Amino acid sequence: MPNNNIRISLKNVIAPPIPMAVLMVLGIVLIWIAGFGYEPTSTIVQFNSPLAVNLQLFVLSNHILSNILGVVITLLNAFLIAQLNNKFTIIRTRSFLPVFIFMVLIASWPSIHMVLCAHLALTFFIMSLFVFFEMYRDRNASEQAFLGSLLIATASLLIEPFILFIPVCWIGFMRFYSFSLRTFLASVFGALVPWVLYLAMRIYFQPDLQWLNTLATDFYIGVPIIELPLNEIIYMASAAVIILIGLAGLFSNLHSDAIHTRAKLNFLLFLLIAAFIFSMIFIYQFLVFLPVIALCYALLISHPFTLRSTNFYGILFIVFIIVNVAFVISNIILN
Repeated sequence: MPNNNIRISLKNVIAPPIPMAVLMVLGIVLIWIAGFGYEPTSTIVQFNSPLAVNLQLFVLSNHILSNILGVVITLLNAFLIAQLNNKFTIIRTRSFLPVFIFMVLIASWPSIHMVLCAHLALTFFIMSLFVFFEMYRDRNASEQAFLGSLLIATASLLIEPFILFIPVCWIGFMRFYSFSLRTFLASVFGALVPWVLYLAMRIYFQPDLQWLNTLATDFYIGVPIIELPLNEIIYMASAAVIILIGLAGLFSNLHSDAIHTRAKLNFLLFLLIAAFIFSMIFIYQFLVFLPVIALCYALLISHPFTLRSTNFYGILFIVFIIVNVAFVISNIILN
């Protein structure tokens, strides 16, 4: 009798041969190109930082070049994610999935393709994780606390609400058993340095100080989700269900990981929740937190996809791909 037990394996996606990996990346670039004509909703992306404003003015005047730069920075961030996973064994075996899922998410979200400051801010954010992950069980890691906070504060010069990730990182210090007065003060000073230099330069060039009134603009509270089209709301709900199922599988099997790996996974979950909350409460900054959400989402959900080789997670991965492809197609139709 024929065997009706069909097995769905992600082995070729988890560890693809180099030619297949290249084809997968090229396919993602094609998805990016499919979103070239998409225009984001103006009410949910607004910048106050002069650096971000000038960058966006360049983007608006160089549509093709800005998309090329967006792809290049995304490829750089994907490479950094691969190195982060390999160096700190977030997933205890080599896996291409964090890179693949991150790129699928970014390519499927055309509204952020040309928001270059968000991609650059993510680059600084990932570099800060390289530093913070070195702090495990080191209560004297003042250099790492200073440098990691300095990198996030530098990102906040582009996107001001990014500075709110600093307190979230203090929670990470506690989870890493590295929180102390020394690391706390080092983090505070690291966060202050870029802003002290920035404010000093602006005061020098704009001594009237009228620009101080606009510093809080990026922190305006609202409900950006009500401005989104229906297809985006459906997509967000579907992606949320998928990550919740993935997290259930991750934490049910977390005992198999080393203690330091559990701490890093918990930290990534804190960052995912924080980034989602920030995107939901700052009405003009909804888009800029999406790359951070993609980073944490990709690393967390790749864990059960890689380590739990069952048909259920194979089907869930296929559903994830279908949801993203359907979202891309819906944007093409609607725009």
